[in-house]
Amino acid sequence: MTRAVPFPGDPPITPELVRDHNLTDQEYGLIEALLGRAPTFAELGVFSALWSEHCSYKHSRPILQTFPTAGPQVVQGPGENAGVLRLPDGWAVAFKIESHNHPSAVEPYQGAATGVGGILRDVFTMGARPVALLNSLRFGPLEDARNRYLLAGVVRGVGDYGNCVGVPTLGGEVDFGRSYSGNPLVNAMCVGLLREADLITAAAHGVGNVLVVVGSSTGRDGIHGASFASEELTHASERRRPQVQVGDPFTEKLLLEASLELIASGHIVAIQDMGAAGLTSSSAEMAAKGGVGVEIDLSRVPTREPGMTPYEILLSESQERMLVVAKADRVADVQAIAAKWELTAKPIGRVTDDGMYRATWKEQVVVEIPGRRLIDDCPVYHLEAREDPAVAELRRGTPHPASRIPHPADVLLTLLDHPAIASKRWVYEQYDSTVQASTVIAPGGDAGVIRVREAEFGLAVTTDGNSRYVALDPYEGGKAAVVEAARNVACTGGRPLGITDCLNFGSPERPSVLYQFREACRGIADACRVLETPVTGGNVSFYNESPSGAVDPTPVIGMVGLLARADRAVPSHARSPGDVVFVLGETQAELGGSVLWEALHGFVGGVPPRVDLAAERRLVDFLVAGAERALFRSAHDCSQGGLGVALAEVAMSGPYDDTGFGLDVDLTTYGLRLAALELLFSESHGRAVVTCQPARAAAVVALAQELGVLAHRAGTVGERGGALRLRLRDARVEHPVDRLREVYFSGLARRMGD
Repeated sequence: MTRAVPFPGDPPITPELVRDHNLTDQEYGLIEALLGRAPTFAELGVFSALWSEHCSYKHSRPILQTFPTAGPQVVQGPGENAGVLRLPDGWAVAFKIESHNHPSAVEPYQGAATGVGGILRDVFTMGARPVALLNSLRFGPLEDARNRYLLAGVVRGVGDYGNCVGVPTLGGEVDFGRSYSGNPLVNAMCVGLLREADLITAAAHGVGNVLVVVGSSTGRDGIHGASFASEELTHASERRRPQVQVGDPFTEKLLLEASLELIASGHIVAIQDMGAAGLTSSSAEMAAKGGVGVEIDLSRVPTREPGMTPYEILLSESQERMLVVAKADRVADVQAIAAKWELTAKPIGRVTDDGMYRATWKEQVVVEIPGRRLIDDCPVYHLEAREDPAVAELRRGTPHPASRIPHPADVLLTLLDHPAIASKRWVYEQYDSTVQASTVIAPGGDAGVIRVREAEFGLAVTTDGNSRYVALDPYEGGKAAVVEAARNVACTGGRPLGITDCLNFGSPERPSVLYQFREACRGIADACRVLETPVTGGNVSFYNESPSGAVDPTPVIGMVGLLARADRAVPSHARSPGDVVFVLGETQAELGGSVLWEALHGFVGGVPPRVDLAAERRLVDFLVAGAERALFRSAHDCSQGGLGVALAEVAMSGPYDDTGFGLDVDLTTYGLRLAALELLFSESHGRAVVTCQPARAAAVVALAQELGVLAHRAGTVGERGGALRLRLRDARVEHPVDRLREVYFSGLARRMGD
């Protein structure tokens, strides 16, 4: 082995420097044993990046291996830039969700924007054209000015980047909680379409083939981004602002088109986004996947700042860059395609047969590490996991009795105004949801739906998660995240196909956090097996902690579903007077973890709703079959706020309609053992509200009986501009729909000062 030598001006390796790189003494000892010597400064940076939690999953890998990842629909499972599922007629869908939490906490606009840019690249490096973006966002209470600042900056960053690249944002979710005040969560998801035969991976091969950097020049922004994402936020984290990447969506659009053309050209054998850890991760992982070595001359990498060192070039996370492996005799062709899109393509290295990961500065070797061991020898930790006794105590709790129980009609208005439930129109109206002209159902419904051009079928896409449930019972909360995503997709008529997950938790070195993570993953895995929705990939985001503590455990599920006919996509709101209203599923007295208890009593506790996976599967089958038979005018799932909120949302219609429809609903013979607040605002799973033409009501009942789904015929749709009327055994709720719309659609905007 050639001895790598320090680059002139590099600092000496000291214990303090090792700790600054988030490496433990044990890990540093493994590095010295692997190399047979002390590492150079550049090598220390390489190990710091690739052995970070963000890149190596050293605390989560054994648990992630319990996920179901196979199925007849799976073309590419975990391990690549994005998962890929099979669609009809030779098509396939690539999709992935990732976090950009820490960067967004210190620089919300660029942190969110570059999160969108990174997830776009993960998808189009598979050979897929991005057709939809989604997101999942969490912030602290909006009474705090900084939380309002973070929300405004993140939403603007997400919107500006996606809008400029020209990919519609079709859905997402926004929620709020005290634990996110110091550490907002910003998760971005992208969905792309490709022909299955055109799939390309990131495995380098072909000794002598050439490594080519395509796209933007390399700067100092984003250095140590991967390790930054693998540590807790502190009051000093604001100094990390220069380590947040800076995005350029217009260059991203050029890179997207150039990458797809390069993939189609046959001039390249592999392509990889320079995401977390930049050139280091892209080159090392490509080599390891292909079982080859690589040699890179860092002096040949185009830079935009003078005097950049090998360490900085290797670890920079400057955006809008790709690393491709070009066939040795096609480099000029690659450069010509890049030039057509006004991009540079610079050869910087080659594929070798010695299995070494080697970086030079001209003739000087600054990094030389056995490539496979660099990836595989990172230690995997098996730490203690146990539940925090305080959580078990909280689960046994109930709110203190109020001196006065509000009337259900007043409670409904309170919940419709609550930030967790109020319309997120203020957010998604900043996103372009119609660009590419394939949108069938835009944001504001249960799931976004797009048509596939030149095909009859369509795709339904959603993101879902409920941290309240996971914080109280992580196993049930993990199941709940999957089944809610499945209900949302199924309500549009889509058959759930598979998921990607973004698992946002605190420090895994805390036994209580690792317990939350393990149990939530167990719930996700069990739900995916029953629903036959394999996990195709995703992201683990640990160390979401601030001086005030860890964020609530927040696993987010991104799901893709298949609609046999896009023209039969089912919206979530009532559409015609005289239609019949059905309530599907059973409501139980399950107020633990509910928005009701939080809104009325400031209490987040109790036993959260239990998930009956068999019942969820039956409901999904019913919703999909009913949509395929064109039985439904609308379908909307019950989730936060329960049945009362779901019925109000069905009545209120879409966000840009002038008015909604009245609903006349009789619940006097439904949920007989429940009090009015329990019946209306329990958050029991496995429920939905559907409407249908009167002539189709018998067919709806027959299908429900066939599939074992409880279908309660509850009432009818009234005239436009009417009232929501709910009759219960012990109460009556009535509000003009205009009043409901005023409260629901203004709640978030009012808090943001608009």
